[in-house]
Amino acid sequence: MSDVSTALGSRLYPDLVERGGLAPALVDTAARHQLDLGRVTAPEQGRARFTCAELHSDQGVVCIGLGSQARYFMIDIRVSDEVQARGDVMDLVQVAHVAAAWRAGLTLAELTARFPFMEEMKHRPAPVAQVS
Repeated sequence: MSDVSTALGSRLYPDLVERGGLAPALVDTAARHQLDLGRVTAPEQGRARFTCAELHSDQGVVCIGLGSQARYFMIDIRVSDEVQARGDVMDLVQVAHVAAAWRAGLTLAELTARFPFMEEMKHRPAPVAQVS
C-alpha cells in the first residue's frame, strides 16, 4: 500500500489516492471546471501532505482538510490566522468553487449566501479591562 493510500484511505477517497493527494486533486478539479485557485500548497512532510491543502489570496487563506470516518471536506476561511467562516461538504467541486469565489473577492456574507454549507463565525468583542 502506498503512503498516499495509507494516509487517505482508499475506501473513502479513491479519487484523491489516484491523483496523489488532496492538493493535486483540487488543482485538477479546478482546472477541469475552469476555476482560478491560484497556488495550492500542502505540507511537505507527514500524512498532512496528502490530507491538507491551502490556498492563499489577498483576502486570507482557505484551508481544506478531510474527514477521517466519512467522506467530506472541511473548509476554513482564515483572515489574520483567525477562522472567519467554516463549512463541510462532500463534493470536491464545491470546495473548488468556494476557494475560487473567495479568491475572486467575495465577502464572507456573499460567500455564505452563495454556499449555504458555509457558516460565518460570529466573534464576540474582547472584554474591556476595567480600571479602578
